[in-house]
Amino acid sequence: MTPPRVALFVTCLVDLMRPRIGFAAIRALEAAGCEVVVPEHQTCCGQPALNSGDRAHAAALAKQTIAALEPYQHVVVPSGSCAGTIRCHYPEIFEHDAEWLTRAQAVAAKTFEIMVYLDEICGWRPENVQLDARATYHDSCSGLRELGIKAQPRRLLDHIKGLSLAPLQGEETCCGFGGTFCVKYPSISNAIVGEKTAAINVTGADLLLAGDLGCLMNMAGKLNREGSKVRAFHAIELLAGMGDGPAIGEEP
Repeated sequence: MTPPRVALFVTCLVDLMRPRIGFAAIRALEAAGCEVVVPEHQTCCGQPALNSGDRAHAAALAKQTIAALEPYQHVVVPSGSCAGTIRCHYPEIFEHDAEWLTRAQAVAAKTFEIMVYLDEICGWRPENVQLDARATYHDSCSGLRELGIKAQPRRLLDHIKGLSLAPLQGEETCCGFGGTFCVKYPSISNAIVGEKTAAINVTGADLLLAGDLGCLMNMAGKLNREGSKVRAFHAIELLAGMGDGPAIGEEP
């Protein structure tokens, strides 16, 4: 049986701030039996422009992304917000453009956030992965509300030997990142993330996990400023057996 040819849409933050998430995604996808390709011409999905009301720029980036991803059987994204932009918002952007609407809908239909893809499409479970730690999980807004990502990462993480998950009060509440929101309204963002980190510390967890790097950077930064010893990782890093490396914010 020919393995599915999967395009990994890396995302801007992963590419620039935490490339090891991309390498972890490749490792997990290959372990799940996929042939993984990283398309050369991918850039930003257009989410920041779209959220800021610049629909013309968002449409231009969406066209570039669609063209880059069309040749592949599936598209996998290690981010609920970027996957949500492609799956949910690309068809909205081109609702009055028949040609691009058809192309946007086709790419949207084959685009998956990585936890959903590994769990629901591949039926994959990590094997021989062990990490003796207590973790807690934050459900990022776009993945949860646009894509229904909730049980999938927990099902996958349940197969890491030695890892236990502690419940997080307000696990479905925004961390205050919100893309450009944290830049436009820093004082409000800081207040929101302060409530989140307080809840994280109450869990007694060693690790903070989530599926969106923006949220993780926001929470990890606040935890670090507060002197907390909780270390933050993208869930795919643990699932790929890379949970023993530097946490987010610890890189030299």
